[in-house]
Amino acid sequence: MTNATTDLSIRIGGRVVSPALPIVDGSFPDSEDDARFTKCLRAFSEEHIKLETLKERQRRERVLNAMAKMCRSWIEGVCREKLGLTDIDAIRSAAGNNVMHTSGSYRLDVQEPGADIDTICVAPSIVTREHFFGTVVDPITGRVSKDPLSLAERIRAHPDVTNFNAVESAAVPILTFDWEGVNIDLLFARLATSTVPPEFDINDDRVLDGVDSATEKSLNGPRVTNLIAKFMSGTPERYQNFLFVVRCVRKWAKTRGLYSNKMGYWGGVNINIAVAMVVQLYPNASPGNLLRKFFLVFKSWRWPNPVLLCKPHDAGLGLQVWSAFTNARDARQVAPIITPAYPAMNSTLSVSRQTLQIFHQEFTRAYDIISRIWQETVNSKSDTFNSNGEMFAELFRPSDFFISYPHYLSLCIVGSSQDEVQSWAGYVESRLRKLVSDVLGKLPISNLQLWPKKIEACIAERDSNLTLAQRKNCMTYFIGFKVDVLRMRGNELNIEQSIYSFKESDLKRFQPHFPGQDIVIGCHHVKSLPRMVFAEYDGGKEGAMKIRRRIMIMDPKRMEARSLRNLKEQESEVERKKASLLEKIAQLKSAQANSEESEIVEPNIDENNVGDDEKMIEDIPSSTNIIDENEADLLESALDAIQDADIAGTKTRQQAAKDRMMLMTGLNEDTSNEILRKAGIDIIEDNSKLVTLGGSHASRRRRAGIIIEEGERRNIKRVRHNKGIVFNLTTKFEGLIELDVNGLVVDKGDENFAPSKTWNGRKGGFEFKLGLRGLGYYRTGCKVIVPSNTAYET
Repeated sequence: MTNATTDLSIRIGGRVVSPALPIVDGSFPDSEDDARFTKCLRAFSEEHIKLETLKERQRRERVLNAMAKMCRSWIEGVCREKLGLTDIDAIRSAAGNNVMHTSGSYRLDVQEPGADIDTICVAPSIVTREHFFGTVVDPITGRVSKDPLSLAERIRAHPDVTNFNAVESAAVPILTFDWEGVNIDLLFARLATSTVPPEFDINDDRVLDGVDSATEKSLNGPRVTNLIAKFMSGTPERYQNFLFVVRCVRKWAKTRGLYSNKMGYWGGVNINIAVAMVVQLYPNASPGNLLRKFFLVFKSWRWPNPVLLCKPHDAGLGLQVWSAFTNARDARQVAPIITPAYPAMNSTLSVSRQTLQIFHQEFTRAYDIISRIWQETVNSKSDTFNSNGEMFAELFRPSDFFISYPHYLSLCIVGSSQDEVQSWAGYVESRLRKLVSDVLGKLPISNLQLWPKKIEACIAERDSNLTLAQRKNCMTYFIGFKVDVLRMRGNELNIEQSIYSFKESDLKRFQPHFPGQDIVIGCHHVKSLPRMVFAEYDGGKEGAMKIRRRIMIMDPKRMEARSLRNLKEQESEVERKKASLLEKIAQLKSAQANSEESEIVEPNIDENNVGDDEKMIEDIPSSTNIIDENEADLLESALDAIQDADIAGTKTRQQAAKDRMMLMTGLNEDTSNEILRKAGIDIIEDNSKLVTLGGSHASRRRRAGIIIEEGERRNIKRVRHNKGIVFNLTTKFEGLIELDVNGLVVDKGDENFAPSKTWNGRKGGFEFKLGLRGLGYYRTGCKVIVPSNTAYET
């Protein structure tokens, strides 16, 4: 029952902020079942979701105090130099006291061991970003040097600091380093005021007046975190429940491969906002039920409706505020989670249609598991039932990514040294989500999933022409996928062209690019994956393949197909027996008709036996979702409130469900009909109805290959996987042809590599070999770099 008296409005930054959604259920937990369910979850959490120790917390506080002292000293030094101040009180007044702020999990007190600390240094306008990084460029020679008095150089020189890295050219410039083993991300915010006033309130929207874009984004971190904390701090118990569920969801997301904002999934701030919204919907629920409601809410969420804690507001400072009504780009976003602080923005821009499909599958799976545990807890009535919480192990079980797909792409990121591969990998990682959504997503591929965890090893084939240094300095990512047969034309899937386009359009922008930095693509069937990816399974690769077979056998779709197949076989057998009996009756009648003295004898047909033959095989029961329809209806009513408000536009439940389906499948009615036509199904349309007529499959059109020059073809490595699908990846080329500006062939295969207008072939010893990379070699040992305007011949 909803408690209408619960008011979740807060006052922060000089204004009153109210939740965007109504309370679904504000009642307090009062059942023994609820208490036992939460007790079991806490028992599992204590064993498997560790918190940082008191010693670790004290070390973090010591590091932050030392950093704050250093930042304050640095700002005072700049004020003394630039303003010419000598009075210590005037210097301290200009610099301000509140110079260091934190955000993220540390600010919320999530207490996750080993987590980094997001910090921000706030300074007056007299202090610039050049003072922060200390980069000095000589106007005459252009030589770049570092100012030892800058904050970056002071931190670098500190004896307790390691792994220091300054990223000055990023949209939000940042310093990353380890201080006494504590990982720190330090941002810089330059206010528009000449001093940092004593009453400085970072939550006040006016602090953003006149600041640059980098400062706006830097200040947004603590402002968002503070607003989340304020919303959750209605009661101490509610805040602790919020933190407990955040820890559980973070653990679940990491084990299931869903934690990486850079890779297109959710990050820390996304999980914080999502859990906080669920707490707003169920403010007095116990931690166990809050976790169950979390999966129910996002299993049912009507994407692309935004997830938000409060309605976006415009403070009138000229900053762009997220709005699906006034901004067409915002309206096209897939699964927006909106930050609550001004200016409101989408924190999940990286989420694509493909990752949203994965999220929906995982939310549904998690809700099915936790609802089953809840139902068994209710039915048990025993205090010792699941007392150690081990039933929750299935919920947090690591993902079966490496046995869930028939096909995989491997992406080996290589460099000539550790420093080169680290900088190169950071850039490539930020582009991988685009490879999945914008490049591979356009191919006839379904269930496309990028695994966000890297493998510190090189699995490139031996013929990929990698040096020993490159193989040593390498990290690998995997992408799993299934082939969408209905969208295939022929039985060859040309991945090479899409990968080449991605490398040319995106990866070549990286600067400075060194010759050894490259990305090597490989295609694997699930059974040909390297053994190292199955290290977490009992029995290694063999054990993983057994689990895969068991999963395939228990797959509901396969079970249903087996049932239908067996049913058809039995129906055919019944029809055969009937036909045989009718044939015998006809023969007897024919024989009796020819003999006048013979008496017609009807055979005794046991109808009951025939009926037995017509019985269907016993259906294998499939698992059903245990859904409390009452709470589901309450949630749907709350979701209706979004549709009725001016947040997502007015839609019916049916329209919202259809929009979500179309969003996750990437289809509309026109493309759906086109796929049906390609499958050989005739479609008749009019203004009122759509009729599909079964038909024979249309003949498949085979792709003719990639024609380069009048009959010349690329030499393609054909990787044949199951179901007759052939994957094309470039491996070796016997010839290299360069084209001039007029499109004529330039021969570089003779002794002096002189160009010629016609292709004369290659002399012995000058055959060109090319692997999966842009470097190749002649047999003579002369190395060449393949230019961009090249064609290949066999």
